[in-house]
Amino acid sequence: MTLDLPALLPPAWQAALEPHLDPAGTAALGEFVAGEYATQTVFPPVEDLFSAYRLCAPEDTRVLILGQDPYHKAGQAHGLSFSVRDGVSVPPSLRNVYKELAEDLGVPVSRKGNLTRWANQGVLLLNAVLTVRQATPNSHANKGWEAFTDATIKALDARPERVVFLLWGGYARKKAALVTNPAHVVLEAGHPSPMNPRGFLGSRPFSACNKALADTGRPTVDWDLSAG
Repeated sequence: MTLDLPALLPPAWQAALEPHLDPAGTAALGEFVAGEYATQTVFPPVEDLFSAYRLCAPEDTRVLILGQDPYHKAGQAHGLSFSVRDGVSVPPSLRNVYKELAEDLGVPVSRKGNLTRWANQGVLLLNAVLTVRQATPNSHANKGWEAFTDATIKALDARPERVVFLLWGGYARKKAALVTNPAHVVLEAGHPSPMNPRGFLGSRPFSACNKALADTGRPTVDWDLSAG
């Protein structure tokens, strides 16, 4: 049993990633992921595996926010980094994101954790690892997802229009080396986890992101989740 992972992507993403993927490695990842879905409880559900890609086409992507791996409790993960389904309480890291957003841009703190509205504006909410076993964080790390999502970053780096990469935390910040096109902007900060007492709060990533977009004439992001 295997999953043809690229075939599950929207066609535009298939074309964008193909030059950056190793077919043998991608096939091995597909076999591993299929086996995990068949024998374990894995999040997000397979139908949500590529939600970030479906909501945000390559040509529309203007911001990338990189997480590490999906939430590992039932009912949380739905394929978007840092985001949870409607009706799920806001996780601690996302609460800190909202706190910084309020300090940075005066956006009211949201009581919901679903970030689909950001995705619909061209914010690719990508995790470096796209699946996880229930109650076992990082259980699907080093199985091949990193190469798949690195290919995503490389595909965006190859685009001529500015993309702003928001890399929060040591793991995400290592990916800055993949962004080599001077058209793009990388904004690094500490991870928003409450376990990281400094490095994120006060970094003002949202205003800096919108300024970087506006500087090249790209539309800015309305970060207010209560709007629209």
